[in-house]
Amino acid sequence: MGNHVKNALIAAFMAGVIIAPIFGLQIVRVGMQTHLKPEWGMIVAGMAIVFVFQALVRPFLARLFAKKGAARALPTLSDSARRGLIFLLVAIAVIFPFFTGRAHVDIATLVLIYIMLGLGLNIVVGFAGLLDLGFVGFYAVGAYTYALLYHWAGWGFWEALPLAGAMSALFGFLLGFPVLRLRGDYLAIVTLGFGEIIRLLLINLYSFTGGPDGISGIPKPTVFGFPMARRAAEGQTTFHELVGWNFSNQDVIVYLYLMALCLALFALFVSNRVIRMPIGRAWEALREDEIACRSLGLNPTSIKLSAFTMGAMFAGLGGAFFAARQGLVNPESFTFMESALILAIVVLGGMGSQVGVILAAIVLTVVPEIAREFAEYRMLIFGLVMVLMMIWRPQGLLPVKRPQVELQA
Repeated sequence: MGNHVKNALIAAFMAGVIIAPIFGLQIVRVGMQTHLKPEWGMIVAGMAIVFVFQALVRPFLARLFAKKGAARALPTLSDSARRGLIFLLVAIAVIFPFFTGRAHVDIATLVLIYIMLGLGLNIVVGFAGLLDLGFVGFYAVGAYTYALLYHWAGWGFWEALPLAGAMSALFGFLLGFPVLRLRGDYLAIVTLGFGEIIRLLLINLYSFTGGPDGISGIPKPTVFGFPMARRAAEGQTTFHELVGWNFSNQDVIVYLYLMALCLALFALFVSNRVIRMPIGRAWEALREDEIACRSLGLNPTSIKLSAFTMGAMFAGLGGAFFAARQGLVNPESFTFMESALILAIVVLGGMGSQVGVILAAIVLTVVPEIAREFAEYRMLIFGLVMVLMMIWRPQGLLPVKRPQVELQA
């Protein structure tokens, strides 16, 4: 008990230090003079809440979860159950846009983009065990590759899509070299710096990238060369005129959704096949123990480079689609918060679990849209959920079932 009280006092003091400059000081202007007025009530209340939580609530929750952990834990999925759940999700996803409205389809398209990004980062973090906090940099490279190819060379989406994936993969390959000898926190800091460097370059290369304004007027993907638009350029035929339909914006939204679904399924299929190949086993060996991996004759250099390259490729494909969907790109779409959200999807779903990543992407994207009245508390709720997950189920919502052998004593 004394230990809990001691920790609670330290936590309460640190909370007071944090609360005081942010919420505890009010700027008051009297005539021509300005001074700070301390709000002692708010500071003391915040410290009291933290003290009570640390001294009483947290030990109670720890005992509760220790007793009922087995009953509360979600079951791990077998291979057959995992495949069945994936097929069920795909079937629901295919018919979903034909039975709902435009807003829901738009949100679902955003979910699929995050699923694609989550599956890409899952290769780096979940399979290879490399903590990457700058994954949004590869996302930005893919988006700007398509935007720049359209702006300067007039390329269409389908022409630029493979190159967007290839350019992001190249950046992932180049990033791999400086971090070959780094692990853990040091690796995270370097990758975080990489993501910020990409964003700042996009801002400062004004004559090439448009700077903070970005690039606008990016066209939507065509259907076999026929634009999905109300009107086409002179000499071209729109897809709706070709098939004899009346133009509807809903058709464009559904088309983008189905395209995002195809890209997400492609990412799922490729990553699912690769992890069963020797390179996938090498990623897992690297994650578990790099020294043991090296002793088995595996080359950690090539393993790390392959993980960064393949994960970045999926981010590039997602970035190109994001640029096409939005019709414009600017650096503010690729901040650190995007990297944090993608990493949270991987951690919340279960590192290495593909179904878990899909479920977490749905939860973290859809729930904020539903609870819009709590928008200003979004990050507070988000942080609270992550803390509770680390206490209740640190292995994620749907952890992957890893093969293991137990030796009898």
